[in-house]
Amino acid sequence: MIALPVIIPMAAAAMCLMLWSKARPQAFIAIVSSTITLAVSVAMLDVARTGQIQVVHFGSWVAPFGISFAADILSAIMVTLCSIVGLCVVVFSVGAIDRLRAGNGMYPLSLCLIAAVNGAFLTADIFNLYVWFELMLLSSFVLLTLGGQRGQLEGAIKYVTLNLVSSLLFLIAVGLIYGTIGTLNMADLAVKLDAHPDPALPTALSALLLIAFAIKAAAFPFFFWLPASYHTPPPVVSALFAGLLTKVGVYALIRAVTLLFDQEWEVVGQVTLIIAGFTMVTGVLGAVVQSDMRRILSFHIVSQIGYMLMGLGIAITALAAVDNADEASARAVAVLALAGSVFYILHHILVKTNLFLIAGAIYEQRGTTELARVNGLLASRPFLASLFMISALSLAGIPVLSGFWAKLILVRSGLEAQSYMIVIVSLCVSILTLYSMTKIWISAFWGEPDPVDRLDPSSCPRSRQFCLIVPIIALCICTTVIGIFAEPFSALAVQAAEQLLSPDAYINAVLDGARSLSEAAP
Repeated sequence: MIALPVIIPMAAAAMCLMLWSKARPQAFIAIVSSTITLAVSVAMLDVARTGQIQVVHFGSWVAPFGISFAADILSAIMVTLCSIVGLCVVVFSVGAIDRLRAGNGMYPLSLCLIAAVNGAFLTADIFNLYVWFELMLLSSFVLLTLGGQRGQLEGAIKYVTLNLVSSLLFLIAVGLIYGTIGTLNMADLAVKLDAHPDPALPTALSALLLIAFAIKAAAFPFFFWLPASYHTPPPVVSALFAGLLTKVGVYALIRAVTLLFDQEWEVVGQVTLIIAGFTMVTGVLGAVVQSDMRRILSFHIVSQIGYMLMGLGIAITALAAVDNADEASARAVAVLALAGSVFYILHHILVKTNLFLIAGAIYEQRGTTELARVNGLLASRPFLASLFMISALSLAGIPVLSGFWAKLILVRSGLEAQSYMIVIVSLCVSILTLYSMTKIWISAFWGEPDPVDRLDPSSCPRSRQFCLIVPIIALCICTTVIGIFAEPFSALAVQAAEQLLSPDAYINAVLDGARSLSEAAP
């Protein structure tokens, strides 16, 4: 079951390639495969929440000699979210993508991207993580350029340039790890790094890897590729990128810091908190001065990455500063802070994807997302306006929506850890986020209705309108449900954080086969 979230979209992508230029059969295959992938992901999460870490060794080669997938709670949550986003984006694209793009690569590339993201969340091998990153980069680069417009090419060049730097750093780190430690399996690597006699080696390796992951996550000061590229492709492609790509970098940061480099928590913790603060501030200031809805939302992605890093930074700083008398309380703060990061990722993937889909629906109606050229949507599209309002308020952290609980957990953990500066920064950034979302609301939704309406029900097929609005409604329902019934989701986030901060269970699950062989050897 663990490999199915990768195998199913890859197989579907191959089938779509065999139906090249036939848009409708490709869309049907993409929707069916995404639905099956979501069902498998939910089943995987249901097993993971019991505390069982699911492991598969491909080709019967046990770790650390073969390729392994492992699904703990965090991996299962991320795969499930990826599957939800994938299904919503595929359905939306049926109504939003033109026939040329739909028949010539949109669906197989999207499915390859989803498979690569799922592979990155599930792999237990650091070289395979690099491979999935490269498949993500390749798929996303082609999706960015699909259509061949000048703006797309400019954005794609900026996107791929900085990401190639990240890939180069990652590959150098992988080479150094294998040359010095002799293994690439993450569980085995965690054991050997802990026992390594030279403390400078983990420090050097962690610096290289964390910079590479920070670029992927669009953290300060490496975020420039994101707002320069996310507004250039069709809105549905932007929604797919916004929901998933940066979260893979954040996931890799959390996995590396909690599993591999727990020797470096004191240094990494302080650096992470500083980066989190600057990421929040620069991202939201960039959003405030923009005048295009997709550009505002792109800068918001950067800003929100800061909140995710805030939880990670508080957690490892609390653990690094612990003395024996305060060990229990420090661990409780660390669990709460890391749970805040997990909850924030959960909330943000759904809300941010939805906001980009709403921007896509506006683009389909008015042909632009420039705020100066869009107005009066409240009068002509009151239902869409209400869906935007829910997502925008959730992003800003207004009670009782999902963003409120995510920020509340992070702020509470920051206060308990006495990290007052990052708490103040996060609250100020929330106010600026609300301001920038209000700017969109006033410009796009208030005022006299614009006579241009390319989705006029009298001329637009009902099936197209259905595909455009249903994913937005579904994601809004998810956001609202998480906000109103926050307790089980926060409990799941706490469970994930406890598992991350007790990596022995992950290590034992992945290396169990190798230890059995070792014990059986004469």
